Amino acid sequence: MSEQASYAADPTQSRGRLYPISGSPTRSEFQRDRDRIIHSTAFRRLQYKTQVFLHHEGQHFRTRLTHTLEVSQMARSIARALRLNEDLAEAVALAHDLGHTPFGHAGERVLNEKMGDFGGFDHNMQAIRVVTRLENRYAEHNGLNLSWEALEGILKHNGPLTDSEDRPVGRYIHDWLPFGLDDIPASADLMVSTHASLEAQAAAIADDIAYNAHDIDDAIRARLIELPDLVDVPLVGPIVREVLERYPDIERSRQTHEVQRRLITRAIEDVIATAEYEISGIAPRHSDDVRHAGKTLVHFSDETAEAERGLKTFMFEKVYRSEDVMVPVRRSQQLVAQLFDRYFETGDMPGSWGEAARAVPPGAARARIVADFVAGMTDPYAEAEHLRLFDGKGPVE
Repeated sequence: MSEQASYAADPTQSRGRLYPISGSPTRSEFQRDRDRIIHSTAFRRLQYKTQVFLHHEGQHFRTRLTHTLEVSQMARSIARALRLNEDLAEAVALAHDLGHTPFGHAGERVLNEKMGDFGGFDHNMQAIRVVTRLENRYAEHNGLNLSWEALEGILKHNGPLTDSEDRPVGRYIHDWLPFGLDDIPASADLMVSTHASLEAQAAAIADDIAYNAHDIDDAIRARLIELPDLVDVPLVGPIVREVLERYPDIERSRQTHEVQRRLITRAIEDVIATAEYEISGIAPRHSDDVRHAGKTLVHFSDETAEAERGLKTFMFEKVYRSEDVMVPVRRSQQLVAQLFDRYFETGDMPGSWGEAARAVPPGAARARIVADFVAGMTDPYAEAEHLRLFDGKGPVE
């Protein structure tokens, strides 16, 4: 392994943890972050949370867990090529979906609507709540007590939340800043107006690459599209044509895999080449130079970014918004909405969750308890809770 670049995150120079811990003779600070995330309850729950297709529709569709593992592998590959800290890139990738609700983005939309009067719901901010407040397994503190760099990466891997004048940027211009942003327990200010480390940026772009390649694979498995449907689709079309021309007689599953792996390889190579150019342009000497660069440095080239937008347009039309996907999505939204309303009205949640909810009147505090509980559910547990509360009657409008 080549020596880390000077602008890579250095575990020996970490800004530390909220609760200091003794050094480890065998693991760096970022390796310990990775291990704490992997051993968390929230990470295990990802196995039973929807990616695009509901977990019970087939054993070969991706879940949040398999997606997360694929993202972490790609993040490490990008980090290695750019001489970054692979362990931090992996840690951020492994944690990036810990705040996701059951039933994918359908559940998130419902929680955001239900929490509209109480600060809203943002899955990225929920991941921060998970690792700082909700994972309570350690004897001396709440949360996982991750390093500053890991928390920063989870919070800002998609870019800054504000500008230097504390005004929301990006999607937060319209959605406003997420609840709890001003109350994150960390060892130092997370600097929400700056970019995150290159390691976190590598995790973010790896997420996009994984979505592009693997949602195509799952859509073909679900028979929503066929491989020839992609021949004129931006980004993936040229790859499909060359695979079909070179391997016309092999079974379709092998052709699909060949397309998928070539798409991943070319996307990663494009990102690495683009990032090397961007990095050379600002010549950073320290990771803080990256934070203050004023732009994302790890991203697709302009040509690939434009093609990727075309691919996403196709996928939204033919896959994400198809009736075969939207029918269970609408049912899932109704289920989550009914669970939230019942819990908010009655506090009828198991164990300490119910005790905490019933200890406060219906309002912002109870709503946040309910949102935390519902967000942490797996798909099967949400179904079981709905069965318990509604006597086996399915979700209704």
